[in-house]
Amino acid sequence: CWEVRKHNSSEWCHFIRSNPDCRLDGGFLDYLDGVFCVFPPRLLPLAVTLYALWLLYLFIILGVTAEKFFCPNLSAISTNLKLSHNVARRTPGLSLTSSLHGVTFLAFGNGAPDVFSAVVAFSDPRTAGLAIGAIFGAGVFVTTVVAGGIALVKPFTAASRPFLRDVIFYMVAVFLTFMVLYLSRIRLGEALGYLGLYVFYVLTVVLCTWIHRRQRGDRLAPPGPWEPEMPTDVEEPEPSGTNSGDYGEEYRPLLPSQETSLRILTAALSPLDYRKWRRKPWYWRLFKAFKVPVEVVLLLTVPVVDPDKDDRNWKRPLNCLHILTSPLLCVLTLKSGAYGLYQIQGIFPVWGLVTLVASALALVIFITTSNEEPPKYHCVFAFLGFLASAMWINAAATELVNILRTLGVIFQLSNTVLGLTLLAWGNSIGGEGSAGPQCPPGTPWGAPAIPKVSLSPSTDTFSDLTMARQGYPRMAFSACFGGIIFNILVGVGLGCLLQMTSSQPLVKLEPDSPLVWVLAGALGLSLVFSFVTVPAQCFQLGKAYGICLIAYYLVFLCVALLTEFRVIHFSTP
Repeated sequence: CWEVRKHNSSEWCHFIRSNPDCRLDGGFLDYLDGVFCVFPPRLLPLAVTLYALWLLYLFIILGVTAEKFFCPNLSAISTNLKLSHNVARRTPGLSLTSSLHGVTFLAFGNGAPDVFSAVVAFSDPRTAGLAIGAIFGAGVFVTTVVAGGIALVKPFTAASRPFLRDVIFYMVAVFLTFMVLYLSRIRLGEALGYLGLYVFYVLTVVLCTWIHRRQRGDRLAPPGPWEPEMPTDVEEPEPSGTNSGDYGEEYRPLLPSQETSLRILTAALSPLDYRKWRRKPWYWRLFKAFKVPVEVVLLLTVPVVDPDKDDRNWKRPLNCLHILTSPLLCVLTLKSGAYGLYQIQGIFPVWGLVTLVASALALVIFITTSNEEPPKYHCVFAFLGFLASAMWINAAATELVNILRTLGVIFQLSNTVLGLTLLAWGNSIGGEGSAGPQCPPGTPWGAPAIPKVSLSPSTDTFSDLTMARQGYPRMAFSACFGGIIFNILVGVGLGCLLQMTSSQPLVKLEPDSPLVWVLAGALGLSLVFSFVTVPAQCFQLGKAYGICLIAYYLVFLCVALLTEFRVIHFSTP
């Protein structure tokens, strides 16, 4: 499809529509047809600008969905499954259940955009390079820029055993991926091996936690110089719109009053906290204004259960509306609406049947429940919200992959370089730079944020750097290496496993650019550098270490771009 720019502009549209390689599988919009057929050639810069803005908005959709809907529902599910996530406030000595919670549910919540993007990219051999580029590119970015930035912001002493454990597992995962790329295919056993290695990693974390607790005798040690008391000025996380109608203590009415269903629905659908809006700076308001349309649509289609609130976030009129909108969302986004638009015996569409059944069920629930008290089966809404938010993330990831492939065709760039730059940066940098993780363990949803620990991985750059500035560099540094293990093992393993069939139990992974080997080598070298230099410094990490890592990333980025533009040539395996 890259050949389109070599033709005369008058032939672009015919070439795109007649070339099978230019078809975008999945997604709601045909970006290639739009840029080469809808827009005239002289307006190509305008089309690229609009696509770039839409790309940024897709990252916002992914971030908002994961942070305010996917993670809270995942946390509610883990609570209903009795997976405690009580976390010691000043030490990394966690209970076994919280360890399991951290490396499974929390890792899935924080890594959801990365994993969904990888699964979508692996679904088409033409975009597999995006997944490899994003996974390797995010690995290099997080282990150099983010880790180096933490050391620059706040020199600290790294936790020795968790660091060595995570780096060793990550190096094994990178080596396995290198071998898979070298063989240009991944078989069923190898895909299961990725998932098996992550299960082994989870068991290792739980075992290490148990051993650590036994050695400490379950006593909490006093905080050291690197571990100050919890800060009292941690900024409260921005509430999702479902909380906007709640009152603070000073605003709570003296006498309880029963609100009407219409007022409850209106308050629940408002994503703005007007008191917070008034005291925030202009740039925060501008960014919030961009997010409001996304949040309103998500509030209409995704229920959120909060076990830490008295009413468990039960909003009767809105939750009854979710009984209709969430199933409709699922059937209309699955396979880009192909299943929802399918007509039963050529007469009645599936979405119509779902509407009838869901409307009847919503009416029954509305009649048999009250506004004041949630029903006993309210926890089921957490599973419904989890499924609906997952479908939103999957739909956004599909559009993201398609638009990145379109930009690659326009600028004649390989999928690998787009993955290691735009996709990796978008998934790693994060949104607002909040003080806590997207899924804070041991923190009631909607309560003041408590910084994450090494078992709640996140690749949010702003969150990690903010946490380091607040005096928790060890936690942020551990998250750099812990979070990306989940992304590479589950992203590659699950992404390839879902593409296998009984007739073809393998997936071909043919590198679309020599840049893949630069990526693999750079990531492996950065891990070896940290694995050697961190113990050599007795785990005392200062500004020199941070400067070296950031300089390494800049050199890597220059080499990668020079390789992409064929300034640097080398033979590939």
